[in-house]
Amino acid sequence: MVNLGVFVTGTDTGCGKTVVSCALMAALQARELRVLGMKPVASGCARAAGGLRNDDALALAAQGSVAVPYEDVNPYAFEPAIAPHIAAAEAGVEMGPGQIRDAYARLAARVDRVVVEGVGGWRVPLGAGTDVAALARDLALPVVLVVGLRLGCINHAVLTAQAIVADGLSLAGWVGNLVDPEMACVEEHIAAIRDRIAAPCLGLLPWRPSALATELARSLNIGPLSR
Repeated sequence: MVNLGVFVTGTDTGCGKTVVSCALMAALQARELRVLGMKPVASGCARAAGGLRNDDALALAAQGSVAVPYEDVNPYAFEPAIAPHIAAAEAGVEMGPGQIRDAYARLAARVDRVVVEGVGGWRVPLGAGTDVAALARDLALPVVLVVGLRLGCINHAVLTAQAIVADGLSLAGWVGNLVDPEMACVEEHIAAIRDRIAAPCLGLLPWRPSALATELARSLNIGPLSR
């Protein structure tokens, strides 16, 4: 089967990209597809026996259909919990697309789908003259936008969706993820986003911090991502 990956980006940091990425993986696996996750760049990593490890990358690796080297899941890992381009500069590392492309190719050769999770939002810098958008373009993957449902999400969702399309990427759809359980007028916010983004809503995830990816996958309609 020819691999078709997907690039998961978000309206901002903390919108639930990893939760949605793992749920997408579980939904694809429920259709008997072999799936791996990838977090090309991660900051806020902890030191472990095998080197720096990131919780989000570890969650993606744990959800994967096969075991692969951590370095393929997370080629660029940085310890400080700061913007990745600043962390890279402090570490004396220049992030290049070649290392990420090579790691992605190794993952793609093992499975049917690879779910690639970005870092932060769409315009987060990754170095001089490059950002998350450039990474998605380099991998040439359709994009799924995670909208963190909280006050201000309509503006963030619409602007990010417009930027994705303007950058020449295919916006496969968006997923609403409730990150503020006290949010008022949730349905009205969702309706406003639906009216302003042409791409389909692939699902709405409730506020369930301890839910398993397989449980959240039931709230997704992955449609063309599984074909």
